[in-house]
Amino acid sequence: MIEVRIRERLPLRSLLALATAAFITVLTEALPAGVLPAMSADLRVGESAMGQAVTIYAVGTALAAIPLSAATAGWRRKRLLLAGVAGFAVANTVTAVSGVYALTMAGRFAAGVAAGVVWALLAGYARRLAPEHLQGKAIAVVMAGIPLALSLGVPAGTLLGAVAGWRVTFGVMSVIAAALIAWILATVPDHPGRRDGTRIPVRRAVAVPGVAPVLAVTLVFVLAHTVLYTYLATFLERAGLGTRVDAVLLVFGIASVLSIAVVGARIDRALRRLTVAATVLVAVAAAILAVVSGSAELVYVAAGLWGLGWGGVPTLLQTAAGNAGGAAADTAQAALVTLWNAAMAGGGVVGGILLDAFGPGVFPWSVLALLVPVLAVVLTARRHGFPVSA
Repeated sequence: MIEVRIRERLPLRSLLALATAAFITVLTEALPAGVLPAMSADLRVGESAMGQAVTIYAVGTALAAIPLSAATAGWRRKRLLLAGVAGFAVANTVTAVSGVYALTMAGRFAAGVAAGVVWALLAGYARRLAPEHLQGKAIAVVMAGIPLALSLGVPAGTLLGAVAGWRVTFGVMSVIAAALIAWILATVPDHPGRRDGTRIPVRRAVAVPGVAPVLAVTLVFVLAHTVLYTYLATFLERAGLGTRVDAVLLVFGIASVLSIAVVGARIDRALRRLTVAATVLVAVAAAILAVVSGSAELVYVAAGLWGLGWGGVPTLLQTAAGNAGGAAADTAQAALVTLWNAAMAGGGVVGGILLDAFGPGVFPWSVLALLVPVLAVVLTARRHGFPVSA
C-alpha cells in the first residue's frame, strides 16, 4: 500500500521548479503590457512601436521552438532547461540596462529564443516526471506558473515599475532566474533526450488525426487574446481607467489562478467541455468591454471572466496536443509553441495596426470576431483533438 502511494504521488518540488520556469517565461513576455507607457517614454518611441517588444519576443520563440527542439533532441533534459533559464537571466539583464531601443529589442528577441527552448520542453518534462494517470495534473501544476505570473508577477512588476522604474523590474527577473538555476540543480531529476537524437518531423505530426484542429485553435485563440492584452494599458487609458491597470491585471490574474485550479482538477475527464467554456467566457468578457468599457465595475467583471476563461487555456491546449499527438507528442507540442508565439507576434503587429487605424476601442470587437472560428473548430473536432469522451 505504501509503495502504491509513493508511485501515485506527484513530485511537487520538481514540478514547482518547472512552474517557476513557466512563471519567468510569461512574466518576461507580458511585463511590457504593464509598463508600456514608461518604456515608451524612456526609450523615446511611440507606444505602438514599444508594443513590438512583445512581438519581437514572440518572434524569437516562434523561430526557435521547432529548430532548437530538433537540434537538442539528444540533449539531457536538465541541461537544456538550465540553458533556457540562463538565457532569461542574460536577456533580462540586457533589457534592464539598455538605453537604446534597438538593443532593448535585441534583448527581447534573445529572451524569446530562451522561451522557445523552455516552452518546447516543459509539458513533456512534466509528463515524464509523473505517473501516467497523473500526467494531466502534472502539466496543470507546471502551467500554474502562467496565471501566477499574470496575477502576481505582472501587477507586482507594474507597481514596482511605477515606484522604482521599469528597469528595476527586469533586473529583479534576472535575479529570480539565477535563483531558479540553483533550485533546478538541487531538486529536478534529469532525463535523457531521444536516443537517436532526432524528432518526428512536423509534417508527420500534423498529419496525426486531431493535431491540426488543436494547432488551429491555438493560433486563433492566442491571437485574439494577445491583440487586447498587449495594449490593455492603452485601452484602459482611453476608457478613463489608466491608473487602474495594475488592479485590472490583478483581477485577471486571480481569476486565472482559479481557472487553472478548476482545469487541473477536471482536465482528465472534461477537456472538451472546459475548452468550450473557456472560449465562451473570453467572448463574454470581450463583449462587456466592447459595450461598457467606461464602467470601472464592469471592466473588473470582464477582467474576471477573461481570467476564468484564459487561465486554463495553456494547460488545455498542451494536453490536447499531447493526447492527440501520441508518439509524435513532443513534435506536436513544439509546433504548438511555435504557433502560440507566432500568434503572440501577430497579435502585437495586428494590435499596433488597429490602434493606429481605429483606436483602442476596436480591440474587444476583434477578440469577438476571432473567437467565432475558435468555437466552431472545437465543436466540430468531436472525434480527434477535442473528443466528446474527453
